[in-house]
Amino acid sequence: MSEKAKSRKTKIGVVTSDKMDKSVVVRTTRLMKHKLYGKIVRRNVKYMADDPNNECRIGDRVLIEECRPLSKRKRWRVRQIIERAV
Repeated sequence: MSEKAKSRKTKIGVVTSDKMDKSVVVRTTRLMKHKLYGKIVRRNVKYMADDPNNECRIGDRVLIEECRPLSKRKRWRVRQIIERAV
């Protein structure tokens, strides 16, 4: 494995849409402190990820990794399904 492959960013999120062919939408959540008020708030970001075998379903927790641009909005790839939806 090359140095470039080792340094790819990874994120854990939940699949929110699997309606496309070979693609899923993954929502990641992070907690941050509000600058002025100091309250902990949730921030959600949605990523389009490549799912070449159409294995992911809505509600699955997945690990996604950064990759080369695959389409206009798709720059992430599903590396592994951590937990299946009930």
